[in-house]
Amino acid sequence: MEANKLEYNRLSLSGTINVPGDKSISHRSVMFGALASGTTTVEHFLLGEDCLSTISCLQKLGVKIVQEGSKVTVEGKGFEGLQEPEEVLDVGNSGTTIRLLMGILAGRPFHSVLVGDQSIGKRPMTRVTRPLMEMGAEISGRKNAEYTPLSINGGSLEPIHYQLPVASAQVKSAILLAGLQANGETSVVEPEKTRDHTERMIRMFGGDVKTEGNVITVKGGQKLTATHVNVPGDISSAAFFLVAGAIVPESRIELKNVGLNPTRTGILDVLTQMGADMSIYEYDTSTNEPAGDIIVKTSSLKGIEISGELIPRLIDEIPIIALLATQAEGSTIIRNAAELKVKETNRIDTVVNELKKLGAIIEATDDGMIIHGNATQLHGGVVSSHGDHRIGMMLAVAALISKQEVWLEQSEAIAVSYPEFFKDLYSLLQSN
Repeated sequence: MEANKLEYNRLSLSGTINVPGDKSISHRSVMFGALASGTTTVEHFLLGEDCLSTISCLQKLGVKIVQEGSKVTVEGKGFEGLQEPEEVLDVGNSGTTIRLLMGILAGRPFHSVLVGDQSIGKRPMTRVTRPLMEMGAEISGRKNAEYTPLSINGGSLEPIHYQLPVASAQVKSAILLAGLQANGETSVVEPEKTRDHTERMIRMFGGDVKTEGNVITVKGGQKLTATHVNVPGDISSAAFFLVAGAIVPESRIELKNVGLNPTRTGILDVLTQMGADMSIYEYDTSTNEPAGDIIVKTSSLKGIEISGELIPRLIDEIPIIALLATQAEGSTIIRNAAELKVKETNRIDTVVNELKKLGAIIEATDDGMIIHGNATQLHGGVVSSHGDHRIGMMLAVAALISKQEVWLEQSEAIAVSYPEFFKDLYSLLQSN
C-alpha cells in the first residue's frame, strides 16, 4: 500500500490560515435549503467528500443545486418538492448524510434505498431506524435495519416523545427532521447536550423549535423559508492546528473565522484546562452561529481528566486530544467516550494502536483511554489512517514532533473533511 512520507525539517509553525467551512453546518445548510421554499445561498460551503455526498443525494431527490466553488445555490420547494429517486442514494463515508436523510425520507410518501461505503456498512443505524419506525416509517435492512443497505417507505408520521439512549446529535437531528413532518408535537430528550446546529438551522429558516433544558420540541407541518447561510470555519478542523501550535516548539498560529458554537468548543476548554497559551477573539456574525479568531502559541501543558458532559462537545476531537496529552506533564484520562467505537473506525483502539507505533505511552479502556505524557518524544514509523480522516490528520500532526520520518498510509482519507489540509500545513512551515 502506498504511503505518504511525512518528514519536516523545520520544527516550528507560524502564520495565519482559514480552515474550511464547518462540516456539520454545511450538511445541514443544503438539506434545509432543499426543504425550504425559495432560493437558498450558502457561502464557504465545505468541499469535502462527505458534504458533496449530501449534495449528490439531494440532487437524486429532485432538488436543483448549483455549486460554484464554495458557493452553493439550492432551489427548494419544501418537503413536498422531494421526488422519489430513480437511483440508490449513496452517502459515501458520511454518517451525517445517511442519518439525517433518514429523518427526511421517513415522512416522504415514496420508496428510497440508502447505501454507503464499507465503513458506513459497519456503523449502527437502529439508533435512528427504531424511533423513525415508532413514528410510522417502514424501514428494512440487514440485521433488522441495523446496517445498510436500508430501504425506506415513508409516509404519514405520528409524533413521539423520545429519550435518546446515547448523546447523539445525528440521532436527535433525524428525529427532529421527521418531527417537522409529523401530525403533532415531537420531542427529544438528550442525556447530555449535543451540538445544536439543527435547532439553530430550523430557526434560521423561519421555523420554530423549543429548547427547555435537555428537551427539544418541534411541531409538525411547519413551512420553512429560504435564506442565506455563511458557514463559519470548522472547529473540528481547526483543532488539529490548535494542537500543532501548542506542541510544536517556537510556534504561533492564528486561525480566522472559526465557529465558536458553545456545543462544539470542548476542545477550547481542554486546551485552557491543560494550560495552553491561547487567545480567542469572538465577533458578531450575521447568522445564528458564533465565530471568531483564535491565536495559539507553544505551551507548557499538564494532564487532566476529560469526562461527563464535556465529551459530546469534543467527541470528534478526541484523536487529536490524545496526541496533545502525550506532550503534557502527567497523565490524561478520557472517560465516557464509548461512542468513539462506532465512528468511521473504532477510534479508541485505532488512536491507541497508531500512537503506540510512534512511541506514545497510551492504553485503551472500555470507554476511553489513558495517556501518560511527560512530554513523550515520539519516534518515526509506519502508521495508517485506516480510512478515517480524523485519525489521518492526527497522525500528520504527530509527524511534526517525531524524531524520524513518519509514513502515513491511506492519507487520502483526509479529503473527506479537509481537502486542503496538507496545503495549509505546508504554508505554516514555509512562513517561518
